[in-house]
Amino acid sequence: MDEAATCRRAAQEALADIYPDRLRDDIATRLAAAPMAPGVVTLRCARACDDDVDVESVVDRAAGVQLVYDGLRLTRSLAHDEPWTHDDDHTQANLDSLAATVLVSRGFYLLARTDAAVTAVDTVRDFGRDQTDRRQPDADTTALDASLERDVFELAAVAGTTAVGATPTTELFAQLTGLVPTDGSEPLPAVDALPAATDLNVGATANETASRADDHVRQSATDS
Repeated sequence: MDEAATCRRAAQEALADIYPDRLRDDIATRLAAAPMAPGVVTLRCARACDDDVDVESVVDRAAGVQLVYDGLRLTRSLAHDEPWTHDDDHTQANLDSLAATVLVSRGFYLLARTDAAVTAVDTVRDFGRDQTDRRQPDADTTALDASLERDVFELAAVAGTTAVGATPTTELFAQLTGLVPTDGSEPLPAVDALPAATDLNVGATANETASRADDHVRQSATDS
């Protein structure tokens, strides 16, 4: 299965009803080139906890995480570049601003009825705080910018693990946030560089837990 293609398809389908056409086409173009690491991490966290999970049951969550990230990433770019201050024609800048809002709001919609909803809200709130702090003269701008990617990977962990009734571990959070470069280079690793589902620190998987329960039942029957 091409996880990146699966996430991209789900994200694009979630935006199929966006109007006007120019806005929808602009967003589709962005998604076609966007790094799919947040969505893929969501899928892999679910599979890490339950390797029998139906990916289609998780893909909307993956798309939600992806859209929240893409919207905030675009917002960050606009805040840094401030195209309104140096371009006479503000049409594209206004379109980009609207696209960022649509991406985040549609991501919220996909996550609204999940256990990741609160984390999604926290991600956006923390992003706003960090971008405000970034304006301070002595701000560590590189670290503040990278906090978005760390927060989004944590959101992916919550969205993925809770999709199969699990809870993300502290070790999983540390593993994923440790993937984010701290030197201001590429903000996210390529999908090929992400840990496989079997390498994620999720603790006991659903199958392992079930196997232990079966062993306990058999042992109890033998003891009796």
